Amino acid sequence: MKIVLPGGTGHVGRLLRHEWTAAGHEVVVLTRRPGSPDGREIHWDGRTLGPWAEAVDGSDLVVNLAGRSVDCRYTPDNLRAMMDSRVHSAQAVGEAIAGAARPPRLWLQMSTATIYAHRFDAPNDEATGLIGGTEPGVPRYWSYSVEIAKAWERAQEQADTPHTRKVALRTSMVMSPGRGGAFDLLLRMARLGLGGPVAGGGQYMSWIHGQDLVRSLDFLTAREDLSGPVNLAAPNPLPYGDFMRGVRRAWGVPVGLPATRWMAELGAFALRSDTELLLKSRRVVPGRLLEAGFAFEHPRWPEAAADLVRRVRSA
Repeated sequence: MKIVLPGGTGHVGRLLRHEWTAAGHEVVVLTRRPGSPDGREIHWDGRTLGPWAEAVDGSDLVVNLAGRSVDCRYTPDNLRAMMDSRVHSAQAVGEAIAGAARPPRLWLQMSTATIYAHRFDAPNDEATGLIGGTEPGVPRYWSYSVEIAKAWERAQEQADTPHTRKVALRTSMVMSPGRGGAFDLLLRMARLGLGGPVAGGGQYMSWIHGQDLVRSLDFLTAREDLSGPVNLAAPNPLPYGDFMRGVRRAWGVPVGLPATRWMAELGAFALRSDTELLLKSRRVVPGRLLEAGFAFEHPRWPEAAADLVRRVRSA
């Protein structure tokens, strides 16, 4: 297949590019800073149509990953940049597909599990999950993160692409051993002795092993009967305290210091990140994938963490 990855230079994009290239697919990355000598990176601005649209015409699959990183302080300017970069890039991809003489069969649009409500009582699947934004007792700006996710998906829904199937990927934290990813950060915290519960540790962590991410996208590509929102998450989310215990045991760290909410705020400020990434309870399950018959290779976190640690050490 010919696969186009708008915004494919980040952690997830590098993972997909590596796996799909190794599988024999032709992978083209759209980026603001092309640097690959093989010509497989093409310049785009993430907002407007340009010569890059020629790569979409005649492709088999487009996976749009573009959007400003959420690993930052959630200031008003950064939140607006998150919104604009996601909506504008999705609109531009939609325009390219709409104008293609040979449009791709499938458009996979990155979205986020953050669209669901902060909750502890029940898991969120695609059919019965609660969309967030109105929960009591949470920071007001958390609702804007939900609005970003909703606008992101709406930009894909509204694109006039009748010959292209569309799937919105409500993705949880992707765990793979590469540098710069979520597992890299969490493992470093555990190794420093900081891998204990945060704010009590009861908030749920939804996650997916990188290999299952790739396999789920291959599954969605083959299943022409699936469209609309799909949760990309392992079927067993678990509280943050248990999640970090799994990281510590996999590496062999005996203890992890707990942190209060204000300590987490100080740490996030020092790392120029935001506590929503740790404190929001994302209890998300892959209802549609399981109903369609997808089998996870890494459904449970302790075994997945052990596999990831083996990969880190072997590298």
